[in-house]
Amino acid sequence: MRTWHEIRRFPPAVQLLLVNQLGVNTGFYLLVPYLATHLTENLGMSAAVVGVVLGVRNLSQQGLFVIGGSASDRLGARGVIIAGCALRTAGFALFALGDGLGVLLGASVLSGFAGALFNPAVRAYLAREAEDRRVEAFALFNVFATTGTLIGPLLGSVLLLVDFRTSALTAAGIFAVLTVAQALVLPARKAEPSTGGVLADWREVLGNRAFLAFALAMSGLFTLESQLYLLLPDGARHATGWDGAAGLVFVVGAVTGLLFQLRLTRALKQRGDRARWTAVGLGLMAAAFLPPALVAGASGSPDGVADAVLRVLPVLAGALLLHLGVMVAQPFVMDLVPAFGRPGLTGTSFGVFYMVSGVVAAVGNAGVGWAMDTGRDGGAAWLPWACCALAGLASALGVVRLRRLGSLPAPPHSAVPTAVRGRTPA
Repeated sequence: MRTWHEIRRFPPAVQLLLVNQLGVNTGFYLLVPYLATHLTENLGMSAAVVGVVLGVRNLSQQGLFVIGGSASDRLGARGVIIAGCALRTAGFALFALGDGLGVLLGASVLSGFAGALFNPAVRAYLAREAEDRRVEAFALFNVFATTGTLIGPLLGSVLLLVDFRTSALTAAGIFAVLTVAQALVLPARKAEPSTGGVLADWREVLGNRAFLAFALAMSGLFTLESQLYLLLPDGARHATGWDGAAGLVFVVGAVTGLLFQLRLTRALKQRGDRARWTAVGLGLMAAAFLPPALVAGASGSPDGVADAVLRVLPVLAGALLLHLGVMVAQPFVMDLVPAFGRPGLTGTSFGVFYMVSGVVAAVGNAGVGWAMDTGRDGGAAWLPWACCALAGLASALGVVRLRRLGSLPAPPHSAVPTAVRGRTPA
């Protein structure tokens, strides 16, 4: 009830963006996790071709975030959000209607570029609309996103009982509804005029060394959060011998977020600065990979239900710690990003942030995949868990270092001079 009351205190535009994120994650995760299986089993494509199709989608999104961010600043976030959702509708519809490689590559480009448009634009719009309540807004944003991440795969698994085409068309339909809702309800906000060109905006953001260092540090957050879809589900399946155990990882996060995200964020906001809680959250995320490492080397199938439960408990404990770490850190991270620059570059800041941290996180995920294969082949099943723990610790220490250097933006109420807030690390 408290979460619902808090949602109603925000203006309708923020409420719509929260619902929008629920729909975005539901539509995305009911389709994309099953795309590789469709390409290999239904269309008979090789692993190399599947890798190209999925890689094109990721590259179209991660590499073009800055385009969406700049468009949001110069054209207004509303139009960019609507255009992005419309393109995602078209991209997912192509996945349903086309089986040729050319069509699938086109669908990948469209759906990836769509994400590059609306992801930074939504966050920029939310940051501006929420004003001094950004942390609470992004906490609720996280709740809706996590809930969509749970609903999407469950809905997708049901729809796949019909066929993949039905799943893809349903995902496209969700984005079509979101597009119409935003066009009808989301208020237009006039973009602040900029005296320079787009390249000047990029140079200004990329020239902020403290911001780039922060984005690099946050690559650990995105790398570890991605393990909710890779390493932790794999650990749950291995511990129990049951494929459905992977879903427990998402259930833990959704329930925890719904119950505690908002009250946790509000309590932390009153007891420390943003950088402190970002580092604490990253530390929790690092610690999350220690309990599963203790049982990673267990061999053989579990001896009955009781043994399966005992084996999976450390994995679920790790999932809970990881979700708690994200819940602690992410709202404050999202509040920090626009604070590095002037208001007229909020979208560009989010675009550059996601481009830099996302590209580095992609390399990190590849490293985790290598560690999983190496650990299995070499009898060191603990290896990927240890790598993740070290990555989280490195990110936490990076934030602590930036905080001690005075390189992170001070809280809005702070009396610290602007010159100090913008200082870059030596």
